[in-house]
Amino acid sequence: MNLTPKSPKRIIDLWIEVLSVEENGKIESMNTKLGQALVAGELFDLSLYQVLRGRATAEMATLLDELIVVETRHLAFWQDFFQIREARLGFGARLRLSVFSGFAWLFGNAGASLLLEAIEINGIKKYLEVWELYKDQEVGQAVRQILDDELRHEDAIVSDAITRQVHPERIRDIFLGLNDGLVEILGAVSGFFIAFQTASAVLMAASTVAIAGAFSMAAGVFVAVGSEREAAAVERAKRRYLASKEVSDDENAHPVSSALIVGVSYFIGALIPILPVFFGAKSVIVSLITAGIVISGISFLLAFLSGMDVKRRIVTNLIIIALAVGVTALIGFVARYFFGMAL
Repeated sequence: MNLTPKSPKRIIDLWIEVLSVEENGKIESMNTKLGQALVAGELFDLSLYQVLRGRATAEMATLLDELIVVETRHLAFWQDFFQIREARLGFGARLRLSVFSGFAWLFGNAGASLLLEAIEINGIKKYLEVWELYKDQEVGQAVRQILDDELRHEDAIVSDAITRQVHPERIRDIFLGLNDGLVEILGAVSGFFIAFQTASAVLMAASTVAIAGAFSMAAGVFVAVGSEREAAAVERAKRRYLASKEVSDDENAHPVSSALIVGVSYFIGALIPILPVFFGAKSVIVSLITAGIVISGISFLLAFLSGMDVKRRIVTNLIIIALAVGVTALIGFVARYFFGMAL
């Protein structure tokens, strides 16, 4: 064994070599994870397009055929770039695929179009973030190629399709109505349980608030959409006058249908915390658990369809629920113990 002391320079060189190996290992590990994430993302998009293609109308099928070609090319590109030969969808991805497939089945072409728009927004957002992190590296240049394809080809395909669909924003209204009704009535149920402490009183009070809230939401939407239509009509008339020619009428949502959609959605959302009480729950716990699960699902869909961060949206909504329940519980406590409002 050689016990001769090494020179300080040799020791420094060895440390530099070790650190270099460790750094290269970290970079390689990061690139592997990035590659797996990019391949998984493209595989999910491709799988969703193929599922939607199976039940699409003729017009939507043509669009999806174009998108399938684009996504197949993107998937092959990343598999070749990162040398990933086998790609599979994990459990979470398969679950999301089932949810989105059900969403498209429920809402038809409008739902499918909204999903395509959301995938496009989320895809571009993802690739822009990756490009910012790796723009000075080889992977950054590869991302640039995909981004060019996304922005020039895929975006044009999807944007053209969205303009041909009828009122996909109504689907967002449905989920916003569900969200509002669920959160508001869950808070009310929490306060009523503390104030009244009897299921029958809670059921009666919460149902009354839910019905009143649904009518209030519907009336608000009716007035808002009616005002928007009047303002749009004035704008079109002004353009026709200035242009001295016919201007096509933009298709706008009707106040009655919009009010009906939001009002019914609100009431259905309100039923979620009420139904456990109707079926015999003696405390707010069952309503809280049920509402928490449903609000997480709604938050996930709303965040995805709006291009927002999914985890942030879910956490934000759960915090809002916690605040609503806490405040109404405090009001119920004050009403019971300081004003004697017990039934």
